[in-house]
Amino acid sequence: MSSVRAEHMIGARRWLRQLGVLTVKELRQLWRDRALFIYIVYIFTGQILISGGEMISELHHAQLLVRDGDRSAAARELIYRFREPYFQRIGEAGSPAAALRALDTGRATVVLEIPPGFGATLNEAREPAVVQLLVDTSKANLGYLASSYAMRIGAEFGGERAAARLSERGIDPGTLPAIENRARMWHNPELAEAWFSTISDLLSMMTVACLLLPAAALVREKERGTIEQLLVSPLAPFQIMFAKVLSMTLVTLLGTAVSLFVIMQPLFAVPARGSLVLLFALTALYAFTVAGLGLAVATFARNIAQVGLLVFLLVMPIIMLSGTHTPFESMPGWLQNLMSVSPLRYFIEIVYGILLRGAGLRVLWDSVLAMAAIGAALFALGLWRFRRQFG
Repeated sequence: MSSVRAEHMIGARRWLRQLGVLTVKELRQLWRDRALFIYIVYIFTGQILISGGEMISELHHAQLLVRDGDRSAAARELIYRFREPYFQRIGEAGSPAAALRALDTGRATVVLEIPPGFGATLNEAREPAVVQLLVDTSKANLGYLASSYAMRIGAEFGGERAAARLSERGIDPGTLPAIENRARMWHNPELAEAWFSTISDLLSMMTVACLLLPAAALVREKERGTIEQLLVSPLAPFQIMFAKVLSMTLVTLLGTAVSLFVIMQPLFAVPARGSLVLLFALTALYAFTVAGLGLAVATFARNIAQVGLLVFLLVMPIIMLSGTHTPFESMPGWLQNLMSVSPLRYFIEIVYGILLRGAGLRVLWDSVLAMAAIGAALFALGLWRFRRQFG
């Protein structure tokens, strides 16, 4: 009985030693492929740095053209409220046609038209005073922000005028019924856009790396003819594939650590409120999950160029539809059901939960189990394709 156990121990050590040698081989091949190595370094450093500098949810210097047909004090006060840094006044339009021409040519983003009699109507308070705002929404996000800011400016302007009129009549506006709005923002109280943009971009780049690296490593073996040498060696197909997954998982973990500790936290103050050990453990699980899909892709490709095309075909819908850039809940039901098989769908909840909310495994267990099940299925698919192609 002891001899059988000793043989099993010797066999296990040999298996692990072979796996370690294969893993080191994969890392050395990645180092020698300088173009791919530089690309991996860039997506975990330069790309994260660029994404942190983007401002996509704030309005800055929207080009404002004014057509003032009233020339009253009230009109001048309203125009003054459309000021820097949100709006940048670029002049006045002499006619409606000139205002529309400025919008059509892109010279102006917003046109504020104040009709004659605006100030008198406002002072008489017998009917609402009306102004017109024309917004160029060819850039939908910018147009939405400009109209939202303008509506808020108009509401504040009207509220102050109404309060002043009530005070003139001896009525204290503070005694009137009102709803007091007290907003409490959790997890990102200062609404730091860089927190969201850097985390979402890191998730996207991790997905690219986890798909591309194992697929490129396997196809490189096919191109150079070394895959046959590995198959005739005393190695199991599982060892060959698992070594590629393991090596690229180590690269992904290292890239994540560089992004988090060198760029995101020092430069953009992105917090890490939860367990970093749990974060990196689940990052390794995610890398394993997506790497299985990458290996399956490699079995359909004959060269690196085809790998790039297939990875691009898969990675774009995974990134765009899993919730990194658009709310998952706002998608149609059939699309939500389709993307429920995307591992990124669950990894997003895990990363945001750990970094921003300080969540633990007790909260995230359902996402972890779903991602693990998808990972096992994808790795089994890749292994089955590999054995079918080279078995």
